[in-house]
Amino acid sequence: MVSTVPYGRADKAPLHGGDLGAARRLFPHAPEPFIDLSTGINPYAYPLPRLAAHVYARLPEPTATGALAEVAAQAYGAASAACVVPAPGTQILLPVAAALVRSARACVLAPGYAEYARAAALAGHRVTAAPEIAACGDAEVVILGNPNNPDGRLFAKGDLTDLAEHLSTRGGILVVDEAFADVGPAGGSLAGEVSRGNIVVLRSFGKFFGLAGVRLGFALAAPALASRISAALGPWAVSGPALAVGTKGLADVAWMARTRRRLKRAAARLDGFLAGAGLDIVGGTSLFRLVQTPAADALFRHLGQSGILTRRFADNSSWLRFGLPANEPAWRRLQSALTSFHADEEVSCT
Repeated sequence: MVSTVPYGRADKAPLHGGDLGAARRLFPHAPEPFIDLSTGINPYAYPLPRLAAHVYARLPEPTATGALAEVAAQAYGAASAACVVPAPGTQILLPVAAALVRSARACVLAPGYAEYARAAALAGHRVTAAPEIAACGDAEVVILGNPNNPDGRLFAKGDLTDLAEHLSTRGGILVVDEAFADVGPAGGSLAGEVSRGNIVVLRSFGKFFGLAGVRLGFALAAPALASRISAALGPWAVSGPALAVGTKGLADVAWMARTRRRLKRAAARLDGFLAGAGLDIVGGTSLFRLVQTPAADALFRHLGQSGILTRRFADNSSWLRFGLPANEPAWRRLQSALTSFHADEEVSCT
């Protein structure tokens, strides 16, 4: 059943992973360097190319933006560059995409990425949450992740296109955040369906390429919608260095294929560590795993005191999400910390 309680607040930013400053304040005596497993960012980053000085010194040229759009269209399966809008990260695209429909009813899926509700609220919508897309039938705007964050749940392409068709009869849109689709099943993207005219697909460069600080993402949409999104962002939305790095990375098909295989092996290794610690893996992608345990808070604190930051969730106290360690010392520290955790003892002390 759809929640009848307003779900998103434009004035309240959700908590996110990746805040090592907060982790150090919470665990001041933890060993350094801190190991950040709280995000779903690839720890095996794409090698940064050497860039000419003018890339930093000059405003980005429209030709550079166009070149990136061409490469992104091919990499993501969009019909043409006219369907691609480069942006400084997908975060800024969420409220822009939601605002393509004027103040209306928006539905987000729960559990899901908390920023969807806030973005819809920023766009002036009344936001409700639903456990399944079938429960979003009376909304004009639906925002979801595919694969979903944090549980990795996948939605069938046919179900999503049916939802988009239903929304079109109401003048509505479907916004699908495919931030983790680079490691999802082949053929699952809606990029090739945006010509329907009321689908916006968001793609993240930083997560899969391990370069979140570059701040680069894309909106894929029919040309008319893409033009509106581009106009809302304004000129020079993406920096020259981000354009150059993105163009090179998205054209590197061999690196992408190797990285998918590497991430799959790393996720299997993480599964072994988590299962060995008696943790119940309830979802994820090859960039992260979600576990469920009644000792989640105790485990979060135990790992934090060991200098390892994981992702906990305010709306589900039994969940923890683990990203991938970046190197062998980090893997060994994680294994040692998990092995030394005794749930019964930790819980009895709380």
